[in-house]
Amino acid sequence: MAFRIRPVDATFYDLFSESAQHLVIGAGLLAEMLAEGADREDVAQRMRDAEHAADETTHSIVRRVNSTFITPFDREDIYALASGLDDIMDMMDEAVDLVLLYEVKELPPELSVQVEVLQQCAELTADAMPRLRSMKDLSEFWIEINRLENTGDKTFRRLLAKLFSGDFKALEVLKLKDIVESLEGAIDAFEKVANTIEQIAVKES
Repeated sequence: MAFRIRPVDATFYDLFSESAQHLVIGAGLLAEMLAEGADREDVAQRMRDAEHAADETTHSIVRRVNSTFITPFDREDIYALASGLDDIMDMMDEAVDLVLLYEVKELPPELSVQVEVLQQCAELTADAMPRLRSMKDLSEFWIEINRLENTGDKTFRRLLAKLFSGDFKALEVLKLKDIVESLEGAIDAFEKVANTIEQIAVKES
């Protein structure tokens, strides 16, 4: 029987947990951005700050990988997970920025469903990160993320159908479609992160 002995280095796990907490903040800001009467300039600025903080955490993970001889799991998986988490934050930041830049006056209520899915995904991901240490009890995480992603897909299709129903002016359709696609991209990116974690767990089991 072959044994793999790796050092216990809590730094990576702490950084991944930190990265996931940024996503919780980002998803909360997204919900705030869609709220009636929101100060969009203020929310967008706080989102930019949150995205910058998330970037710093990602850079810390990369620096740690590059300076550590033996990592807790495969380097390519660490890079993939860090990159995946960063992609989610970028997508959410993009959605907030588009709402501000496009000066959209009326947002379809279905957008809130997408954001609720993102908030649930963020909470689940933040809850799962500490369990990377033991690689136990993670299967429910990726199963639930997959279920939420399916919900997000259905909402995305309904939103597109609504946008092209003729109830919106052509310019509004173009603006809203960009926002909807950014939110859908963030939901898809959560599933990609869940798939990466599943692959890591399988390798390490």
